[in-house]
Amino acid sequence: MGYVETLEPGNFTLADLETLPDDGNRYEVVDGTLLVTPAPLPLHQTAVLELAVALRGRCPEDLKVFVAPVDFRPTPTRSVQPDVLVCRRKDVGEKTIEKPLLLAVEVLSQSTSLADRLLKRRLYEQAGVASYWIFDPANEELTVLELDGDTYVERAVVTGKEAFEATLPFPVRVVPADLVV
Repeated sequence: MGYVETLEPGNFTLADLETLPDDGNRYEVVDGTLLVTPAPLPLHQTAVLELAVALRGRCPEDLKVFVAPVDFRPTPTRSVQPDVLVCRRKDVGEKTIEKPLLLAVEVLSQSTSLADRLLKRRLYEQAGVASYWIFDPANEELTVLELDGDTYVERAVVTGKEAFEATLPFPVRVVPADLVV
């Protein structure tokens, strides 16, 4: 990974993302810092797939559901890849999405838990992402955050067989235990 090693920490740009290898890792840039996430485990991918299928089944025609890797670039110095996202079809660019998302979902793993709960929460909040879901597959727990003004408020925390009846970004029923089967 020679090129990456030549850059000083804090000096990564969005242009640098184009030069990184397609090696199964997820690369994100936040204000000059390169975030590298290893390939996810089967439990993580099961949750991502089940959640995407549930969302896709209820998604209105003017919206689009994506799974990572899809770049969300809310500012000229930030590129992040939510595990699952929902946006307006008209906001999908050729390579990236730059307009605020309607929903960003991060599925926790041992290597991403802290970043997802703190850093990504702040980034999505600042970017005006209407709803942010954090799913912990190990504990079958879904935390739902929604913007109130410019700050996230916790709307729900559901576990196991409890159902969450979402209204944002559209009506959909999510049962945490069903996401890890």
